[in-house]
Amino acid sequence: MLDGVLFFPVTPFTAAGDVDLDKLAAHVAKGVDAGPGGVFIACGTGEFHALESGEFAAVVRTAVEAVAGRVPVYAGAGGSVAQAKVFAKAAESAGADGILLLPPYLVSMPQAGLVAYTKEVAAATTLPVIVYNRANARYTEASAVEVAQIANVVGFKDGTGDIDMVGRIVRAVTDALAESGKPFQFFNGLPTAEVSQQAYRAIGVTLYSSATFAFAPELALAFYEALESGNDTVAAALLREFFHPLVRLRDTVPGYAVSLIKAGVTMEGINAGPVRAPLVDAAPEDVAALAALLKSGRAVLADHLAAVR
Repeated sequence: MLDGVLFFPVTPFTAAGDVDLDKLAAHVAKGVDAGPGGVFIACGTGEFHALESGEFAAVVRTAVEAVAGRVPVYAGAGGSVAQAKVFAKAAESAGADGILLLPPYLVSMPQAGLVAYTKEVAAATTLPVIVYNRANARYTEASAVEVAQIANVVGFKDGTGDIDMVGRIVRAVTDALAESGKPFQFFNGLPTAEVSQQAYRAIGVTLYSSATFAFAPELALAFYEALESGNDTVAAALLREFFHPLVRLRDTVPGYAVSLIKAGVTMEGINAGPVRAPLVDAAPEDVAALAALLKSGRAVLADHLAAVR
């Protein structure tokens, strides 16, 4: 079972566009040293969509070696059912501890098709699987209950923000699994999840992914600890000075949920390189704005530490 802040690393590329495994190892090791509850490699923030299978396997293997058993490592799999199975098998061979199942590519589908997709990919690996509810892969209460009963499906991550539906799914799945006692976890997977986490906590979803952890782990951890301890003053200050402005900046350009994170990693000392098409790199003025936000967020932490001394 996972706990704490979940770390979603970027995938560094060289100036020529190749995967930079040395930079990746340094990035993952630095993040794990900061104390996350788990590492989710080659997922959305890690540009899963832009990796071919050989690159993916090398990225997962590098992350597993850098983590060295300190926390669980989950890897992304998704796209076509054939590709998702290849990636799930590659992640298992590379030593990953679990799979985050991303949506099928592009196509719309009925619930029976979504369930069939999930079952087929889950059957291709012995690893635990977390399903990702977002984009074109939106589960209903009934389909969520059905996939939760697949033996190696252990979690449900939401990226829709539909609190009404997710609340009903949490209740339905929890009730359906109560008699068996099967462990099962729910996650908030919205971009910059901190801004919506208070709402998710109210419906029983306490885990969330933090892209901020990739470049400013102290801010991500401080926010998590404020929520856990009920320190509304610190949580509100971090939302006001850092997370809400970050969302406003992120929303100015499609794909900035990845590009800004990569810029932040580079800004903090590990050159993560460019993003791959169809994403675009953050504009210089937006990187400068991100630096200003980091300064504001860290000022909140400094004020808090000074107040508790």
